[in-house]
Amino acid sequence: MGIMVSIRGWLECDDRQLAQIKEIVEADDPERTYSGGWAFPARQYNSGTWAFYGGNIRAVSLDWFEERLRQIAQIPASYQDDEYDERPRGLFLVSHDVDGMSEWRVHSGGLVIGRPDGDYHYLDA
Repeated sequence: MGIMVSIRGWLECDDRQLAQIKEIVEADDPERTYSGGWAFPARQYNSGTWAFYGGNIRAVSLDWFEERLRQIAQIPASYQDDEYDERPRGLFLVSHDVDGMSEWRVHSGGLVIGRPDGDYHYLDA
């Protein structure tokens, strides 16, 4: 079966950015990728909008997911605001069968990958 990676996380954005995120996700061939792990609530019910990802993928496909997050992170702010960086932001926990858990933070137009700041290892039980 190969080495597997469990990914779970979310993005917060605005309506315009959500439409661009959906375009990025829909550009993937659903028969050849793990794009089916993306979920978009049918009813966004507060001031922010959300996108979620959850799924187990083969480790060899992790580059695909990283590239998608990097594309999403670069989506510009819909409105210029000198005080706040309003680009998409979010958090993903990535649990690799061999390398262990990492925390992927989407913010400020980029993706930062590092060791988890919190104790999330109970999720790997």
